[in-house]
Amino acid sequence: MSLTDNPALNAWLSDALDMPGARVVAAEKLSGGAIQENWAVTAQAGEQTRRLVIRRDAPATIAASRSRAEEYALIAAAHRAGVRVPEPLGFCDDPAILGAPFAAMAWVSGTGYGPKVVRDLTLGGDRAELGCELGRQMALIHAVRPDAGLAAILGPRPADPALEAVALLRAWLDARPAPRPGLEWALRWAERHAPPPGPVTLTHQDFRSGNFLVDGQGLTAVLDWEFAGWSDPASDLGWFCARCWRFSRPDLDGGGIASRQDVLAGYAGAGGTVPDPARVAWWEVLAHARWAVIALQQGDRHASGAERSLHLALTGRIADTLEYQLLQMTRPEAA
Repeated sequence: MSLTDNPALNAWLSDALDMPGARVVAAEKLSGGAIQENWAVTAQAGEQTRRLVIRRDAPATIAASRSRAEEYALIAAAHRAGVRVPEPLGFCDDPAILGAPFAAMAWVSGTGYGPKVVRDLTLGGDRAELGCELGRQMALIHAVRPDAGLAAILGPRPADPALEAVALLRAWLDARPAPRPGLEWALRWAERHAPPPGPVTLTHQDFRSGNFLVDGQGLTAVLDWEFAGWSDPASDLGWFCARCWRFSRPDLDGGGIASRQDVLAGYAGAGGTVPDPARVAWWEVLAHARWAVIALQQGDRHASGAERSLHLALTGRIADTLEYQLLQMTRPEAA
């Protein structure tokens, strides 16, 4: 459904933004958002203008993604806890307005495309400081204490996040028709070398270069909360530091942005307990396995015909490279 010339959307925005008579005067689909659709919207009421982002489901999604209502509740909780996220403006569960439930967040300026953020040194300000700030944001996320409503969304805390993560990936992999022996090997390796259970906190579970915005001075927002849930806090650090998210700077193991030490310094400075390096390294292996399975699911969205997309088809092919990297990381002599 159209975002412009939509009286129902205009009425909802009038209430959500406290802008009587608001109407959408411009709407542009944003790039990125492989799992969700993001639209930059300009609403106007008389002399008052407000920019915001409307986020709704793409035509096809993947098993790992939370609903928009759940994601909105997570962003709202993070915002209350001081995490640098876009201001949540409202959530609409009426599919009659836009064809699906949607969330509205304040517009935040900045660049988010991971390869560009890593490569373009005019973005992000001082890179060591940016690495520290990203570590600080992870610590703030891990310190969030969910209220009763959010706790109900998150469900019970896992007794053993590592083994439960392996089991979930295996279930997703088994649901696909084509075998992936390399991934099966990596999951068995992960199962046999899993770290013992430790603290369990709220985690972002997709904190990486490409899922935050930066401008010329530094970080402006942490985005994409559709995977967030309970886990080992080391899972976020391992995901961020994994080689697959460093893009053109494999030498900078803090997301291609800074050193791991910079990230951990910011994490510790904001109250985070720095985990054992071996625990983080295990989660880096699992990051490659998880990204490989998600990439396959993205390719399946295209192959099924539910959402024909060259981008999704190419994403599915990334799994081959990740599988090869996993075999290198888990070869017997490496263990």
